[in-house]
Amino acid sequence: MTKGPWPQQPPARTAPVTTEPLLTRDYDADPALVHEKLRKIYGPVAPVDLLGVPVWFVMGYEEVLRVLQNPGGAWSKRLRNWKMNAEGRIPADWPLMPIFQVNNSTFQEGAALNQLRHAWTSALAPFQDHGHPGAQRLEQAVVSHADELLGVLSEGGTTGWADLAAQYARPLPLMVANRMLGLTAARGEDVVMDIWRMLDAGPDAAAAFERLYAAMTELGAAKRETPGDDLPSHMIAAKPDITLDELARELLMLPGLLDFTASLVCNVVVEVVANPDVRESLSAGAIDETVNRAALLNPPMANLTFRYALTDVKLGNFTIPAGDPVMLSVAAAHADPRFAGAIDWHAIRSTRAHLAWGAGPHSCLGQLLATRIATIAVQRLFKRFSKVKLALPADQLPWRPSPFMRALRSLPVQYELAREPAPPGDPATGEAPAAQASPADEPAGKPSRSPLWSFLRGLRRAR
Repeated sequence: MTKGPWPQQPPARTAPVTTEPLLTRDYDADPALVHEKLRKIYGPVAPVDLLGVPVWFVMGYEEVLRVLQNPGGAWSKRLRNWKMNAEGRIPADWPLMPIFQVNNSTFQEGAALNQLRHAWTSALAPFQDHGHPGAQRLEQAVVSHADELLGVLSEGGTTGWADLAAQYARPLPLMVANRMLGLTAARGEDVVMDIWRMLDAGPDAAAAFERLYAAMTELGAAKRETPGDDLPSHMIAAKPDITLDELARELLMLPGLLDFTASLVCNVVVEVVANPDVRESLSAGAIDETVNRAALLNPPMANLTFRYALTDVKLGNFTIPAGDPVMLSVAAAHADPRFAGAIDWHAIRSTRAHLAWGAGPHSCLGQLLATRIATIAVQRLFKRFSKVKLALPADQLPWRPSPFMRALRSLPVQYELAREPAPPGDPATGEAPAAQASPADEPAGKPSRSPLWSFLRGLRRAR
């Protein structure tokens, strides 16, 4: 362990508080073991080093929920309240800084947050409120995109090998993002790739953010001039005084939500394939429950962006000094014995009290959309394939190194096609729909499919 630059602790802690790096190979391989180790040493809150910066890592369910709900306003998400940053003690090239500088509603509070969340609620309604015709069209488009992807994946024959992450789970939300944003396919692919670069905090994270911001500013300007049936246009209609800068920063959130969805799809597939009881319940139609169970057991957004203490706050066995950041671990909170020990893991219906969708003033507004996409994706997969078997033991699957996401780098499987291909289906029942989405429902300038589909076919031929 290495000493970290921590302020004076409560009298009960007479020795200097030390930190150890959080993002190690052990963490990439099995974060649950790291959580358990930290919990044994420190309790529900631990001092850790996050890429060279000291952070309080919150692992207790009650503690995470309390900070999320923020009673009394003891916590802020605004970057200006981070003492070390205000004092210029964060390296200029710290790889996570681009995420915290986005300054969209993720990092807003009070009236500004309420106004932006109202705009999001209004803009998402046509896509996720099931009674809205636009939501029904989008669901049918998700079915169509899923079937197209599975068709390309299985072009090699009735049996084969596939990477369901690269060839299915990640491209599907990308296609949905293109449709909702009104982007061309090529532009949408660039946007989502840069979202991945930013979330993974790689060396090109800052450059990725600059490209993303420019792309969303350009898109917002175009939609202000020529509105359409898309998310940017609906946001502008809901908040006419929104500036291009504000709109661009808000739009950056959608591909991130859909990347979360891609990870959720992978996690659901692993849960189904590795657990015969879950596969049986899937056959019985309990897919919504399977998605919820996967979100509980392996939340894709494992850790959340920082909150900063506005005053000295007692949390766990420490007093967090004003200006210090906390990083809330949803994954660790779900494994907290005080929470997990009260769950009946054999029950047909798992708890909805988990934190995969957040809680409090920053809870996820796109939960219905993400859940619906994941549900359709898994439904179509197991209708098309009669057999899906992991090509590696579940505990050897490769994970993407990321401080926030718990997402598979690849999901290699062996599959067998069902005897009869599943017909295009209704997203809720699997029955043939009364009407397909028309070409007019596509964004202006129907996307060229060649770059994405050539890439996907290249993956198939390489196997």
